[in-house]
Amino acid sequence: MSEPRYFFDDCALDCVRGILSTTNGEITLRPKTFEVLRFLIENAGRLVSRNELLDAVWPDATVTDESLTQCISEARNALGDSTQRIIKTLPKRGYLFASSVNRDASLAVEQTRIEDNSISTDAGRHALDGPSIAVLPFSNLSGDASQDYLSEGITEDIINGLSYFSDLSVIARSSSFAYKRRAIDVRNVGQELNVRYIVEGGVRKSSDRIIITARLVDTRSGVRRWAERFDRVIGDVFSIQDDITRSIVRIVVSHLNHAEIERISEKAPNSWTAYDLTMRGDQVWRALEQTWNVAHLFEARRLFADAFKTDPSSARICARLALTYIRAYADPAVAHFGDVDDLKRGVELASKAISLDPNLPFARSQLGWAYFWMAQQDAAEEEFAKAIALNPNFSNFHYPAILVFGGKAAKALDVLNAHLRLDPFHPPQVHAVHGHALYMLRRHADAVAPLSECIRRGPQVILGQIWLAATLVRLNQPEAARALATEIRTRAPHFTVKRWPALSLYRDGNDADHMIDALRQAGFTDQ
Repeated sequence: MSEPRYFFDDCALDCVRGILSTTNGEITLRPKTFEVLRFLIENAGRLVSRNELLDAVWPDATVTDESLTQCISEARNALGDSTQRIIKTLPKRGYLFASSVNRDASLAVEQTRIEDNSISTDAGRHALDGPSIAVLPFSNLSGDASQDYLSEGITEDIINGLSYFSDLSVIARSSSFAYKRRAIDVRNVGQELNVRYIVEGGVRKSSDRIIITARLVDTRSGVRRWAERFDRVIGDVFSIQDDITRSIVRIVVSHLNHAEIERISEKAPNSWTAYDLTMRGDQVWRALEQTWNVAHLFEARRLFADAFKTDPSSARICARLALTYIRAYADPAVAHFGDVDDLKRGVELASKAISLDPNLPFARSQLGWAYFWMAQQDAAEEEFAKAIALNPNFSNFHYPAILVFGGKAAKALDVLNAHLRLDPFHPPQVHAVHGHALYMLRRHADAVAPLSECIRRGPQVILGQIWLAATLVRLNQPEAARALATEIRTRAPHFTVKRWPALSLYRDGNDADHMIDALRQAGFTDQ
């Protein structure tokens, strides 16, 4: 897999050679300084806290703030950024990479190609079928960063609303949000994401009112096809989202059936308080995925629980709350992982979400994910099939993961291809699943690249590390495998072969033996 190059101002960060190029020539940075700069660049335009940087660059070690401060200072010196024009310090909050960043056009987007039961990442090779659209992150116009969760939540709800329409291909949230706070050219974005239309806008909230502006732009011509300003009382936020979604669909899609139009109104909680708590919970959950800090898991659970108390009729909130319990059961980073009571609670909540709204794809997927951990493979696959039938744009890397454990690794690779077409800037977990699938196909040498990519893009993702350790054993690199296992035990000291529930879920006993034996050889114990 090719490494990216990032361009900003008169500089370039070459991740292939590990070199920073400036007008003063090429500069070789210390490895940790390079990784700090790289992380800031990859999150350009977004406030990054000190703790987030520490977790990303030093995931397996405890270091002082001075180490980070030194790296920031070295990066600024290399960039000639004595005035903090590029890397801004926001006192007591963190750092902001303020320059506009572009990737090498030949590597701008990871796209997919089915070839020999594998997935590839050639840029720009596969256009989406039919009308296609990406909803870019709506700007927070309040001037208060603590309100970011609101603009993010509204953006995500518009993405979800559009995704129900089978005639419309909708880019996934994680890829759309790669453009957050970036200066963009809509034509370039259209090429990078292979979409015909872009939705962009902004959100401003006052004490009792919310103002949302939205625009629909044709990426081929750059022409604005539609624009509107919505000024409503807070309680009307749900109708605003429906108005935006319906207006966009009327323009982009010429023929839609009535059932699909009705679905976009099924998602909203009944109160602003519940909606606000849910969006805050979503923001914390995204922090969990970025840092793998389990404290975020329990904070998200608290917010979703409070939201569900406020609106016990919301299937959306109930399904989100269910996920927190399933995650606690399955995640080796959680001290009490494997607690059956967590799984039972997750199943109970996922089932309740289905009873509240049997046509909500996210609820179906969470019930499927719960069934998987209950060792009910067929029921799990059936729920994901229902979710996709309800929403043709629905994608979730849990589904191909389930297929691998079910002995269907080749099918999992095909599903990953479909996933990547809708989510070119996919999360690192996708690479972990890809590597796991190749491992189970006994293509161990091929599995190294995606598993290594998972670790590079998400050093916090323990799954990539666990499966890479097993892969290294199969490639007769026991010392490297044991070194990696030592790092994993530092981050997840409670992890053992016997305690991790996933290892009992392989449908084929030979697959289970193939993984468990390798993990034992890597140095993981049963107790």
